[in-house]
Amino acid sequence: MSVLVFAETSEGRFKKIAFEATSYASKIAEMLQTNLVALSINASEPNQLSDYGAAKILNVKNAQLDNFNAKAYADVIKQAAESEGATVVIVDSSSNGLFLAPLVAYNLKAGLASNTVALPSSVAPFVVKRNAFSNKAFCFTELTTSVKVIGLAKNAFGVFENKVESSVEAFNPNLNETDFNITSKEVNKASGKVSIADADIVVSGGRGLKGPENWGMLEELAEVLGAATACSKPVADLDWRPHAEHVGQTGKPVAANLYIAIGISGAIQHLAGINASKVKVVINTDPEAPFFKAADYGIVGDAFEVVPQLVEKLKAFKQNNA
Repeated sequence: MSVLVFAETSEGRFKKIAFEATSYASKIAEMLQTNLVALSINASEPNQLSDYGAAKILNVKNAQLDNFNAKAYADVIKQAAESEGATVVIVDSSSNGLFLAPLVAYNLKAGLASNTVALPSSVAPFVVKRNAFSNKAFCFTELTTSVKVIGLAKNAFGVFENKVESSVEAFNPNLNETDFNITSKEVNKASGKVSIADADIVVSGGRGLKGPENWGMLEELAEVLGAATACSKPVADLDWRPHAEHVGQTGKPVAANLYIAIGISGAIQHLAGINASKVKVVINTDPEAPFFKAADYGIVGDAFEVVPQLVEKLKAFKQNNA
């Protein structure tokens, strides 16, 4: 019996959420009094996972898996889980993880608890707390299957170091060639920017910025904060910003520690997609904008006046505390 965690990578480097998932899985292994096994695919430094409690690390090296393939990755996780006798399998809730979790659960004939936000309140029976209704409520789910799959919500648990002695072993799964019938012809990635998936802080703009030529001040604010930039759906539809930056229920879900919405009124689909963020700040000229009802903090004012002052104050604060 063991706990298996899938640690997601990008271009050979672990994503922050991989360390969070491993930290979480380590605590579950302690609760079950068993070992934690981590699975990585094409990781350049798999031994990093030992810093977060992984006593055994299975590292797959296979060029066919350089680009994410949900069916192939799910099959690899299944083989690793069966090889290690895993009774609990942890995956993250990144955009890739959301594809993976149900496929892994199906492959293992396992119960699935997605959007999990806390450690199990009980392991016998096995009960976990989850987000529900677009993060507006919580529910407690009991998993009764012999194998259980948990999808950990982003920023729900945190990253905690727990250094252990570990071994890194090569893992060579049998790949099903039919999983590769659909192939990627081209992958375009933004460089030199903080990705929305890994960002603790997200600065997002809406139609209130009036045009793509005004995005410079938002990007400057993001740079000062070390944040990712994002946008609302209308902005992406107008081609002011790339669709990769569209966040919300119909775009990328956001669970940042701090989400700053500038010139975004707060359509219900947008709010549903960012509701898991811990602290929400809105800057808008309209005091009746729906976003103010969902925000923790709000500034009623013109973004073209507020944001430059905010940038100036943050730069001064950083300089004084350097």
